[in-house]
Amino acid sequence: MLLTITYEGKNTQELGYLLHKNPERAQQFELSLGKAYVFYPEVSDTRTTAALLLDIDPLDLARGKVGSKDGGLFDYVNDRPYASTSFMSTAIIRIFSTAMNGRCDKRQQLADTPLRLTATICSLKDNGDTELAKELFEPLGYTVTTERTQLDDSFPEWGVSPYVDLTISGTVKLSELLNHIYVLIPVFDKQKHYYIAEDEIQKLLDHGEGWLKDHPYKEKITRRYFTARKSFARKALDIMLSDDIAETDNTDENENAEDKKARTPLNTQRLEAVKNAVLNCGAATVIDLGCGECRLTSMLLNEQQIQKVTACDVSVAELEKAAQRLHLDSMQIYRRNKLTLMQASLTYRDKRFEGYDCACVVEVIEHIEPMRIPAFERSVFEFAAPKTVILTTPNIEYNINYEHMQDNSLRHGDHRFEWTRDEFKAWTEHICDKFGYACEISGIGDVDEIHGTPTQMAVFTKTGQ
Repeated sequence: MLLTITYEGKNTQELGYLLHKNPERAQQFELSLGKAYVFYPEVSDTRTTAALLLDIDPLDLARGKVGSKDGGLFDYVNDRPYASTSFMSTAIIRIFSTAMNGRCDKRQQLADTPLRLTATICSLKDNGDTELAKELFEPLGYTVTTERTQLDDSFPEWGVSPYVDLTISGTVKLSELLNHIYVLIPVFDKQKHYYIAEDEIQKLLDHGEGWLKDHPYKEKITRRYFTARKSFARKALDIMLSDDIAETDNTDENENAEDKKARTPLNTQRLEAVKNAVLNCGAATVIDLGCGECRLTSMLLNEQQIQKVTACDVSVAELEKAAQRLHLDSMQIYRRNKLTLMQASLTYRDKRFEGYDCACVVEVIEHIEPMRIPAFERSVFEFAAPKTVILTTPNIEYNINYEHMQDNSLRHGDHRFEWTRDEFKAWTEHICDKFGYACEISGIGDVDEIHGTPTQMAVFTKTGQ
């Protein structure tokens, strides 16, 4: 297993200070199932590379394997000693722990500075998923390249290798790079070499702090990180999505409202704004179209004004997760009597959508193919035709404020488009003219004087009623 990190710029030999490993000599470290070596294949003023090489003993690995049986061929012939797996993550945190924490007494300013860094990890197992590396690393601002070879050039019918050599490059702090790699290597492999206890949840949250909860594929990352431990994955996701994630025990009682708002996650601000809009329009019955994990639904169930909430999603899997998140089996009777979970597509007329005071469409429309938008419009505004429709969607102009986003990129890998403020306004005017609604547009989240807010919200009210 081999990891290399290259620093390009000025005085790049100082990478040795950041890693706390002297470029002038190779170092050896004893691990439970082998050895690790740190050395520098190239050192110069403008380019320096550090390498971490793991030499895993396959016999020790087999003997120490939990549940292994005598005489099992798999215990001795497998990819564990050779593919980059959780062994590499363990070595990184063991050997580069100080660098991962962003500490460097002799060069702290450099440790706090984004640098031009390139990392290469050899033999990552993605089982032919050509998009996985890009899904994991591109949202973090890296340029991603992968190299894959044939299993055997003499037998092309065998196909390509399930392993890739991954190279990522970007301007990033060394501590961030190491934490990204530490978390994401096991996501490729979906198999860890040690027993996963509940403290692994906090480990993921600690090393994912500042980036994981905003990653568009955080669910995929979390579920693959915990492999078979689905309960751990759910708990980690619930913590990341909880309203209190940005709160601290040291909040100053005199802290002003703007400071509190700045620390509140955007999704929480968005859901609060939608909930308040629902209450302000006087709705008693609400349908949550594209409900996902039912966070809005859960909030509405707590309101006395709301007598009925229907949560609708096209994905049965999402509805199953929502039922678990809502603790449907043990839900209090009065809340359970308010709730209906329903599988349906928003781009087809469905009589079950009809008869509600209010429909909420929160961060959904951007996931619909543009050619299907007219069908969505008719389904919601013509056929269902609730008195009020509350719809939110990203403002693409604001994306320039996100540090790790590349130019013209979208916030989520599943977004089909994102509108500017003018495009959104034009679309709302089209809806009002065609289907008989009036509309008020507002922004949600931090305000940029030039680019507006990250989320734009429209509240449509049926005219003539």
